Amino acid sequence: MTTKRNYAIAIDGPAGSGKSTMARRVAKDLGFVYVDTGAIYRTVGYHMDFYGIGPKDTDGITRLIGDVNIVIEYDADGLQHMILNGRDVTEEIRTPEMSKIASVISAQKVVRDYLLDMQRQLARTHNVVMDGRDIGTVVLPGADVKIFLTADPEVRARRRFDELTAKGEKVQYEKVLQDLIARDEQDKNRKIAPLRPAKDAVHLDTTDLDIEQAAAAMESIIKEKLGQR
Repeated sequence: MTTKRNYAIAIDGPAGSGKSTMARRVAKDLGFVYVDTGAIYRTVGYHMDFYGIGPKDTDGITRLIGDVNIVIEYDADGLQHMILNGRDVTEEIRTPEMSKIASVISAQKVVRDYLLDMQRQLARTHNVVMDGRDIGTVVLPGADVKIFLTADPEVRARRRFDELTAKGEKVQYEKVLQDLIARDEQDKNRKIAPLRPAKDAVHLDTTDLDIEQAAAAMESIIKEKLGQR
């Protein structure tokens, strides 16, 4: 008897490159499950911060990591909701502060080890489009398609600025750009699972592309790789 095979699409790239927007859009078009791994790390960071544990406090994180129970749910529009110990924290984790915490806490080996099987299990049981910073290199090294998204820092900062102001947050573009560049350096230089493209990843620069163009380019790459053309 032949076992049904699931497909895995790995989308990696720096902050503001459009990973989440594009991955969610493409997953919906393909009928795949979208997995935003950044949100998972934000959720862990939120839990630790709630109990006063800093993202560099390895002992504290190790002590509390077993109390983290994360469930991923999806609404009718395919939006991923993060349920932490029975409570929806999707909105609370989408702040600049949680972004910084997630960047630091995601470098903790105990956190990555704790979440690794959860992410791989999703890929074993569903067709997935999974985005993050080490999906193609660490989480799903055998993914059917690997795409590394990028864009100029100024463009990525403008996207993030627009996203935050649309939510009513008062932010300054220069501060957003400064934080983004710092996040890039931190992600690229961390010892565990640093941000880098997989050797067999297709690079896609979205600097000059709008959402429609970027989504079309990504879907074209995926369909070609999966032999659906």
